[in-house]
Amino acid sequence: MLLVFGALMPILNPPGHAPIFLTMTADYNSQERTILARRVGIYSFILLLISMFIGSYVLEFFGVSLPIVRVAGGLLVATAGWQLMSSGDDSHKSAGMLQVGETRPSNDELRERAFYPLTFPITVGPGSITVAIALGAGFNGPGLQKFSMPLASLTAVAITSYSLYLCYRHAERLLKLLGSTGSIIFLRLSAFILMCIGIQIFWDGFSVLFGELLVHYLKPV
Repeated sequence: MLLVFGALMPILNPPGHAPIFLTMTADYNSQERTILARRVGIYSFILLLISMFIGSYVLEFFGVSLPIVRVAGGLLVATAGWQLMSSGDDSHKSAGMLQVGETRPSNDELRERAFYPLTFPITVGPGSITVAIALGAGFNGPGLQKFSMPLASLTAVAITSYSLYLCYRHAERLLKLLGSTGSIIFLRLSAFILMCIGIQIFWDGFSVLFGELLVHYLKPV
């Protein structure tokens, strides 16, 4: 359990992703952010378990490699960061406030946004999915380990997902402390960091693919 928890927490990094969650939910009020935070925690738990138990089989079935997953996921994350950086400041100044003629999002709309992009690929991205798949590869242990290892992993994933919920649920306190101008600066910087994370994920996958390409064409005949 400690192994799985220690492997997932540095990558998921709930306190570090809380500012990004704030950036992505700047137009929602406190109640809606609570719903989104709870949904992100639930979806993260499900997605990590799926990746851990059957992720390798799914990728093998479709013939997709982990570097390809990183390249595609990195592009998604970088695109989300760019969209946030290029959006107008008015959306942040009126965060959570209902505009004239505007209706609040329904629960179905909140659930949809909670999965994409808040859960995937922002929270549970290619890096954490790769780690979960690698951890799941060690489930075929002897004797009682066949039962104890999956149970311990499930407990660790549940604790990690709950920590995501707590950090996202109370993230808006940061926004109140910063004030109006500080919030805009803070959200812009978070969007830039998000774009950088996406480019880093893309580069990690691209480097592996490029290295395999060089090995294939430069190997002696």
